[in-house]
Amino acid sequence: MSASSAVLQQAALSVSAYSRIKPWLSPTPCIPSRQVFEEKTELYYKADNFQKTGSFKFRGALSKLTSLSTDVPAITASSGNHGLGLSTAAKLTGHNLTVVLPETVAREKLEKIKALGVKIILHSNDSGVAEQHAQKLAKEQGKIYVSPYNDPQIIAGQGTLAIELLDQLPRLDVVYVSIGGGGLISGIGCVLKAFSPKTRVVGVSAKNSAELAASIRAGKMVKVDHYETLADGCAGGVDNDTITLGLGSEVIDDLIDCSEGQIEVGLQQIAWNEKMLVEGSAGLAYAAWQEDASNNKNKISAVVLCGANFDKETLSPIFNRD
Repeated sequence: MSASSAVLQQAALSVSAYSRIKPWLSPTPCIPSRQVFEEKTELYYKADNFQKTGSFKFRGALSKLTSLSTDVPAITASSGNHGLGLSTAAKLTGHNLTVVLPETVAREKLEKIKALGVKIILHSNDSGVAEQHAQKLAKEQGKIYVSPYNDPQIIAGQGTLAIELLDQLPRLDVVYVSIGGGGLISGIGCVLKAFSPKTRVVGVSAKNSAELAASIRAGKMVKVDHYETLADGCAGGVDNDTITLGLGSEVIDDLIDCSEGQIEVGLQQIAWNEKMLVEGSAGLAYAAWQEDASNNKNKISAVVLCGANFDKETLSPIFNRD
């Protein structure tokens, strides 16, 4: 089945974005697993845990800001990888950026974002309310609101990861990508369906917070209950009008949901077998590769390690556990 015009257009945006952001973007490595498998079974890690800011979010941030004139002020809301990536990108491109943060933001994250010279607004003690406030300010002050996933240019930037991956692995049978709002897997999936349509794209959600996966299965946006998860970068609700629902529905071949226990084991396996410490969302993608073992025999697989910005207090007990 050939890719739709929407997928092809989004893939073209990624190609264009890659040419714009290359001066600031260092390609991340594709690392072969240290584990020993049966013949013809290969596992690689697309290691965006080594990306600048420690997360793939820097790609989308650069893509979005380089698509805007520097005299266009922007505003966003995020105390995590998106906020840090956009703030870092703004310092490089010279854009005026405001970041709305919940008053409960961790001091370490606050200081990191503040050090990048962006304007900070602390609002409420809830990240969802902070996001709504940022969207309100954007309308009132004539600023561009930058969504972490519901934006074609953000998705285009995330798709540059797949452009690198196809250059590094000319044959790629299956790729495992964690899902939050869907920007990463939409970007990767569109590029793969355009240039490597035989590659199987597997989307991975944490069972404790799997709104987009539930929506894709339902064929429409649905709301689910959200619980605490080690894959905190994938947690939370999704915009009702998100473009990632349509794109994700087309480019994702299979969906896998993983438990907190599986994510924990994934984090441990990456630490001990591959000698890398990554955040929960990256452990989530690896957990799905293990869950899907019967389907990846004799295949060349890639697990996207989307970031390494883990909370030490949360993950230290896991890494220290026997």
